[in-house]
Amino acid sequence: MITYYKTSGTVLTELESPQPGSWISVVEPTPEETQLLIEQFGLDSGFVKSSLDEEESSRVEIEDDQTLIIVDTPYAETQAENTILYYTMPVGIIITDDYVFTISLKENPALADLSSGMVKNLQTNLKTRFVLLLLLRITARFLQCLKQIDKISNAIEKQIQGSMQNRELIQLLGLEKSLVYFSTSLKADDVTLEKILRGRVIKLYEEDQDLLEDVLIEVKQAIEMANIYSGILSGMVQAFASVTSNNLNMVMWRLTIITILMAIPNMIYSFYGMNTKGLPLPFTWFPTLVSVIATGVVAFFLLKKKK
Repeated sequence: MITYYKTSGTVLTELESPQPGSWISVVEPTPEETQLLIEQFGLDSGFVKSSLDEEESSRVEIEDDQTLIIVDTPYAETQAENTILYYTMPVGIIITDDYVFTISLKENPALADLSSGMVKNLQTNLKTRFVLLLLLRITARFLQCLKQIDKISNAIEKQIQGSMQNRELIQLLGLEKSLVYFSTSLKADDVTLEKILRGRVIKLYEEDQDLLEDVLIEVKQAIEMANIYSGILSGMVQAFASVTSNNLNMVMWRLTIITILMAIPNMIYSFYGMNTKGLPLPFTWFPTLVSVIATGVVAFFLLKKKK
């Protein structure tokens, strides 16, 4: 889908056809729309294909009068048993003389925030500032997802205290994997932003440079948060394994005690059931009494030893 937007005063409006200074949003394009971008707008075919490649890493590239900026953006997807998987996918930003293109393989929350007017001071004709505001919004989405991961991990930690099921462990492993994705993508985005900061990619004015520095600060904060949360989750997984092992030991201890206690009356009744001569008081009540007393004494010493 191709949508055209342009700022009129302070309001972002949707257009029926592109105008110079507009933002062209491309989401889940069909092959016909992809070909339209190349033929009608003259976009570099390699830039378009790279923007639609979900394995593409964050980078900056300049070709003639076009500039390609690819950044990784966070996504959240609900899976079975209400578990949430976080991952990243690239978004391509292509800057030309007349337009700013954003090309995404899937619907992007950061782009949706821009198109819905949630970002203030957005001017599509100021291409550099528009790109920086988009990057700032993407970084804010990273921070938001990281906070959600922290809340989910805290909830799982409480569940672990009262439940020892595989579902909690699978959720922890999924969150840990998500943090690895985030950390890798954020570091790649940080390198890309550093290249932009040097001013060799797009022209930066003084206000733009201040905004870009704010974006870099947010990215570095997100990287630090991802590393901290990753360490916390690793510790939780190890604690989960230790608690599981301890619970297993307790179960095995109880089963061993039960086995020992059940073996005592079995041994006593075995002697009286073999017609052995010379056994004291060969009556039914006597081996029963001995079994109860012996079992009680052994149980007392075993429980006392545990304490």
